[in-house]
Amino acid sequence: MRSLLFIPGDSERKLEKGFAAGADVVIVDLEDSVAPANKALARQIAARFIVERRSQARPAIYVRVNDLATGLTDDDLAALVPAKPDGIMLPKSNSGQDVQHLAAKLRVGEAENGLTDGAIRILPIISETPAGLLAAATYGATSKRLAGITWGAEDLSAAIGARTARDEHGRYTDVFRLARTMTILAAGAAEVAAIDTIFPDFRDMTALAAECAEAERDGFTGKMAIHPDQVPVINAAFTPSVEAVNQSAAIVAAFEAAGNPGVVGIGGRMFDRPHLRLAERLLARARAAGSLD
Repeated sequence: MRSLLFIPGDSERKLEKGFAAGADVVIVDLEDSVAPANKALARQIAARFIVERRSQARPAIYVRVNDLATGLTDDDLAALVPAKPDGIMLPKSNSGQDVQHLAAKLRVGEAENGLTDGAIRILPIISETPAGLLAAATYGATSKRLAGITWGAEDLSAAIGARTARDEHGRYTDVFRLARTMTILAAGAAEVAAIDTIFPDFRDMTALAAECAEAERDGFTGKMAIHPDQVPVINAAFTPSVEAVNQSAAIVAAFEAAGNPGVVGIGGRMFDRPHLRLAERLLARARAAGSLD
């Protein structure tokens, strides 16, 4: 998952446009972008949209449901599970227990609708409450449905009373840098993808590209988008370069040729097992992005 594009679930026009934007994942939103009065309509539109497109290979379709504390999650799942989305995005996840709770609900819904057990994945947003951020270490081994871990700044700002998440230079302040860091570590511990949060200024592609480059450098493998125009920038940033792919392939080949030792030498440089693991991960990302056969 390189790019994950949010689209309001109550707008057929925006859903159509977003589906054609080239994102790896379309996130049909039933939460923040849908007014309370439109929730029921959004469920109907979203379910019909997924049914009409679920036979297509790409993009994958996830649904951001309303969080477990709202009392709306069951209605969201009742309307959307029969449509068989690829995954559910869980907002305001307070711990790995919330993922397990949602997984249990999905298992029942899949059984009731004749779907394969475990077919629908889960992508939690772990930083939208203080409790969720402090419980970042609880997501390992919670569920085989766990597709990745992501974070968000806006709800956390409201929860802690921060006037802004960024300083006068556009950099995240300390609390939000911590949330970003904890997301990478939580995803690494759970051995799933780390997905970076949105960049809110959808007109500033230069700043978006810079933030994507930093995220990719630090270990994120994808980023969420709020506008179709952001998708190409995100895809480019998270698709491994030809040079990186060639170097990684050379490292893997050298270890294989040497019988998988602890260390190999290539062009006068030493590469050990962590380099091999990093090379294998980069090649897997390249395959997922379609840039490596």
